[in-house]
Amino acid sequence: MLVFSNCKINLGLHILNKRPDAYHNLETVFYPLNLCDVLEVIKGNDTPYSKIKIITEGISIGEKTEKNLIAKAYHLLDSVYGLEPVTFCLLKNIPLGAGLGGGSGNAAFTLKLLNQLFDLKISDEQLINYAGQLGSDCAFFIKNKPCFASGRGEILHEINLDLSMYSIVIVKPPVHVSTKEAFCNLKSSEIINLNHPLRDIINLPIAHWKDHLFNDFESSVFSTYPILAEIKDTLYREGALYAAMSGSGSAIFGIFKSKPRLNNSFPGFFYFET
Repeated sequence: MLVFSNCKINLGLHILNKRPDAYHNLETVFYPLNLCDVLEVIKGNDTPYSKIKIITEGISIGEKTEKNLIAKAYHLLDSVYGLEPVTFCLLKNIPLGAGLGGGSGNAAFTLKLLNQLFDLKISDEQLINYAGQLGSDCAFFIKNKPCFASGRGEILHEINLDLSMYSIVIVKPPVHVSTKEAFCNLKSSEIINLNHPLRDIINLPIAHWKDHLFNDFESSVFSTYPILAEIKDTLYREGALYAAMSGSGSAIFGIFKSKPRLNNSFPGFFYFET
């Protein structure tokens, strides 16, 4: 069985406060894009001492199998349902440390694949619960529709938002920003926390987003990696209606009325255009 595990971008990201469990409450809008990894699962493997084998191609994930979110998703369901051994084949196209949710998407699609492969009859509601145990934005990929997210990012409400008539460009330089690093460098003075809720801001015309829709991580991350601010400025100079950092990573996206074809503007950088 094979699926295309897509990425997401964050339209705005407000850090609200730190929780007693050391996580942060936030609000954001997740929007799915068709930049995808390819994930296949088959029953059985040739590894005598493990129930799971992962074969990877494409971008290196640089992780031991047991730390991979695909493996964690398998072991989570295996602990409940007692699964047969399997082999996963992953073609990795979504860059790491980019804020695009590539690993989270892989985890969520693993849950869905195993549910189908072994006919576990797990409801979407329960899949969302399992995904939330794997990571804050994993649950989104079970729904995989535009959603307003709150809590740690696992409380989801579908919204009516369609950007299919626009072109979206993603640019990622050879910079890796971990979620831990982004949070550690975030200062309380840099948290915007506007009086206008994000759910209201997202309903404004896209041309107004530039002045109202913000990612609280940008100040701290941009000060550490100025190249990211330069990419954002370039996208605006080239006509983007809106540009921002996605999540806590190092990918910058721009929304354009039509295809801008900027790949020559970012030599050596990861570049994707819808």
